[in-house]
Amino acid sequence: MTEEQTRIVLQEKGKMMPDTHAHTALLVMDMQEGIVARLAQQRDVLTPVRTAIDAARGASIPIIYVAVTFRPGYPEISPSNKSFSTLKEQPSSLLTGKAMEIASALAPQPTDIVATKRRVSAFSGSDLAVVLRAQSISHLVLCGIATSGVVLSTLREAADKDYQLTVLADCCFDNDAEVQRVLLTKIFPRQAEVLQVETWKMKLLSGELQK
Repeated sequence: MTEEQTRIVLQEKGKMMPDTHAHTALLVMDMQEGIVARLAQQRDVLTPVRTAIDAARGASIPIIYVAVTFRPGYPEISPSNKSFSTLKEQPSSLLTGKAMEIASALAPQPTDIVATKRRVSAFSGSDLAVVLRAQSISHLVLCGIATSGVVLSTLREAADKDYQLTVLADCCFDNDAEVQRVLLTKIFPRQAEVLQVETWKMKLLSGELQK
């Protein structure tokens, strides 16, 4: 179902109230050209995320893109940071220029928000918390690359900040299949509702997720 079809269904059901999902936001995290390219040859990572974005737009749910970026020379990276220090020592073309742009197939619209971060969690080094507070967002719907990276780190931090959480399982991707399985079936359900994107979309259409 396209974004426009979703919007029409919601209108017909009388669900397009301005505050239908006023406290919910969809976080599309690290879906950048260079990062997507690492997984795109193995699987389709764009279609399910596109479905989530269309469903969110149809339900008037704000979409917040989160992207990791660094200044030339990586001045934000400390040599003591094991995860990121290798980027400074061995710069990759996948993390510079156009490679750091949001994947064109998922490109933000002018009304969408893009938060820039400097570490793994969507909150770290970004103004995400300020944006969420300003918009009175209390429920975060998470998707992105990688499940063991930005999704895990953001979920843990958001849970500690008392956000209600939903993880779209088929919109989260990881190179390690076993890690993916354990996180989605054993770890994440302790702090979030884990749903397939089609299930989430149908719940939006039915009004089941209304507040």
